[in-house]
Amino acid sequence: MNYAKNILETIGNTPLVQLNKIVKDLPCKVFAKVEYFNPGHSCKDRMALQMVEDAETDGRLQPGGTIIEGTSGNTGMGLALAAIVKGYKLICVITDKQSKEKMDILRAVGAKVVVCPTDVEPTDPRSYYSVSKRLAEETPNSWYVNQYDNPSNAKANYEQTGPEIWNQTNGEITHFIVGVGTGGTISGVGKYLKEQKPDVKIWGVDTYGSVFKKYHETGIFDENEVYSYVTEGIGEDILPKNVDFSVIDHFTKVTDKDAAVFCRKLALEEGIFVGMSSGSAIKGLLQMKDQLKPTDVVVVLFHDSGSRYIGKIFNDDWMRERGYLEEEIVTAHDLIKNHIDKPLVIVRTEELASHAIDRMRKYKISQIPVIDTNGFVGSLEDVDLFNAFVNNSNVADTPIKDIMRKPYPIVSLQTTVEDVAKLITKDNNAVLVDLGNGKHHIITKYDIINNIK
Repeated sequence: MNYAKNILETIGNTPLVQLNKIVKDLPCKVFAKVEYFNPGHSCKDRMALQMVEDAETDGRLQPGGTIIEGTSGNTGMGLALAAIVKGYKLICVITDKQSKEKMDILRAVGAKVVVCPTDVEPTDPRSYYSVSKRLAEETPNSWYVNQYDNPSNAKANYEQTGPEIWNQTNGEITHFIVGVGTGGTISGVGKYLKEQKPDVKIWGVDTYGSVFKKYHETGIFDENEVYSYVTEGIGEDILPKNVDFSVIDHFTKVTDKDAAVFCRKLALEEGIFVGMSSGSAIKGLLQMKDQLKPTDVVVVLFHDSGSRYIGKIFNDDWMRERGYLEEEIVTAHDLIKNHIDKPLVIVRTEELASHAIDRMRKYKISQIPVIDTNGFVGSLEDVDLFNAFVNNSNVADTPIKDIMRKPYPIVSLQTTVEDVAKLITKDNNAVLVDLGNGKHHIITKYDIINNIK
């Protein structure tokens, strides 16, 4: 019989798949190393098992011990598979920007999940780096994996992924491109490929908010480049020891929006259902098309499965909230169509300022139209209430009619976005849209800003 003795024996030997539609404008052949065929559905299975087995060999990981690691989710899944088969406990420390699917999957395979804030310095005691180290110090018979600086990470890719790609391309590969996070994949694969063919090009994909690209080009670790970003699994605010900059020929940066959009394109155009970092990788390749020629053979590594991003990248509402959906916004109707059913919040001239304050607080809004029996006769904004308070601390009991400003302009559903924008000035922060049948909706400057592409 032909079978694996346990799930760990199925790691590796993932397929190489030719890309067609999404790379139609490139002059050369492009192949994807599709890593979601690993049992844990990501490239991290390889290095997770390697790190565990190397720690077992040298005694860092003892029988019945607890594995502790800070992870964006995929390494945690690989460690979970190893922990299940080999009889270890697992604590995964994860940031709150990671998808809910990743957290739920880790819990499903027996890991204890500790969630930390994303937007803190690496040295902050709340960061997932710091929490991981602290838990390792406090937990008896534990081993802190530290995938960022653990040489077994790059070793796994040097011994497995690199040779697989070399053999699958029959040594014809000219370019390897991959998103860079811990650095193990690009460094291990890059080292192996350059040993076989010194002129092979190794391209890294970085994200905005990460330090890799500038550091590679200048040797400067620029803290001004560090800020929070949405893309998971690539980019860092530290310099992991596993990133071997000497084997990387070039970096390109990809925006969060492009990563999300091209992740979806891969699913729709190639039938390859992958995560956001794979969207970054393919967009990064397309950004460097001018450096390619017809005889080139390119391999781009796709890190993980799209199943871990159903609530994010593959959720229209999540994409729309961030302005990532490629929807054409032409008219006033386009600006409000996703919330057109929400009732218009208003106040009446004879109500008190306290009533307006309550509604602003309840609905989290800053502008309210004012009506009387004749229709719209004024408007009220948070700055009006603030200025009134400065002049009179008892403003809460002041009638709306005494502090309101002129009414908002009214436009039709077919009014162009450009014409709507012209009506919004420093003295007028909103426009009303006539929906017909006596109903109206409001457009604020934030609706227009949120739809800037």
